[in-house]
Amino acid sequence: MAKKTIKDLNVQDKTVLVRVDFNVPFQDGKITDDNRIVQALDTIKYLIDQDSKVVLFSHLGKVKTEEDKAKNNLEPVAKRLSELLGQEVKFSPETRGEKLEQLVEELAAGEVLLVQNTRYEDIDGKKESGNDPELGKYWASLGDVFVNDAFGTAHRAHASNVGIASHLDSGVGFLIEKELKYIGGAVDNPERPFVAILGGAKVSDKINVITNLLDKADKIIIGGGMAYTFLKAQGKEVGKSLMEEDRIPVAKEIIEKAGDKLVLPVDVVIADDFAPDANTEIVSVDDIPADWEGLDCGPKTVEQFKEVLQDAKTVVWNGPMGVFEMEAFAKGTIGVCEAIAELEDANTIVGGGDSAAAVAQLGYEDKFTHISTGGGASLQYLEGKELPGIEAIADK
Repeated sequence: MAKKTIKDLNVQDKTVLVRVDFNVPFQDGKITDDNRIVQALDTIKYLIDQDSKVVLFSHLGKVKTEEDKAKNNLEPVAKRLSELLGQEVKFSPETRGEKLEQLVEELAAGEVLLVQNTRYEDIDGKKESGNDPELGKYWASLGDVFVNDAFGTAHRAHASNVGIASHLDSGVGFLIEKELKYIGGAVDNPERPFVAILGGAKVSDKINVITNLLDKADKIIIGGGMAYTFLKAQGKEVGKSLMEEDRIPVAKEIIEKAGDKLVLPVDVVIADDFAPDANTEIVSVDDIPADWEGLDCGPKTVEQFKEVLQDAKTVVWNGPMGVFEMEAFAKGTIGVCEAIAELEDANTIVGGGDSAAAVAQLGYEDKFTHISTGGGASLQYLEGKELPGIEAIADK
């Protein structure tokens, strides 16, 4: 790996600033999924074992109002992290100032401090998310070394990743190292056949990914809402299905360039309303009525996708195959998920976001080689773009 990792840094007895991704979901003040906290444990435990003084930075949600501040307070995360580490995690209710500086100063070797939500700094102008140089410099002044282990924000240039990294010796943590190894390895040096599965709502979100993967993948399966723009580009009636008129020319170009690499649905589940209790039918993609909409892949499509996948040695999946939040339109996503989970000796990667949520919902986490913690970051990485949070890290 070209970038320094945590093991390339001298962290023994140092104050180490770590950007983690503790942007976890809450309901009624309680964390509903602590996976992102769990994913950061290896890096934090390594630093504790090195007698580092560990100072953690994370954002939580968006903060534009005082109400947002109350809702997105990181203190409950410090409590959960204490339980997972089996030791007290100190908490700074402030993002800058004397109290924070004193808490950092008083840290003993092997102790951990979590700083309040970095986006509290966005209340008076976007200081955190706008990568305010003064803020990045200030946070950097609190430590000796910087470790970025927040893949979920690596596609953003913020004060707490790019800003701090520009002032200190820096490296990536174990989580980012793992993300780059699996996603980067899949795209740049895949074992073949390499199949990419792309779903989700919009072609516009995935055009660059499709274009980048056309030269790398052996097959690209298209599902979800974005499939209807491709079907329309083939001259088919798609009714009221989600479709981006302005993306039809691009879809036509992709169809022409891809040839038989591109695999589109052959049948779909249609509904007379976008609702869980709507009337539904399964029809060929040639028979979608003008006043109905497609909300999932049909059974023949799922079988077709399974056939394409059966010999795959590398699979990257990003985006659901239908409106999987509604039970009536979840079968396509479930079918694809099961097909990937059943592959033996294949490198199977889920690119975060809704696909990762689907895998978790179905209880298949242990059946995949790697489940990314960053939807937006993994998408940008699949596009072949540089990630500012990683580019800012020192080279070896």
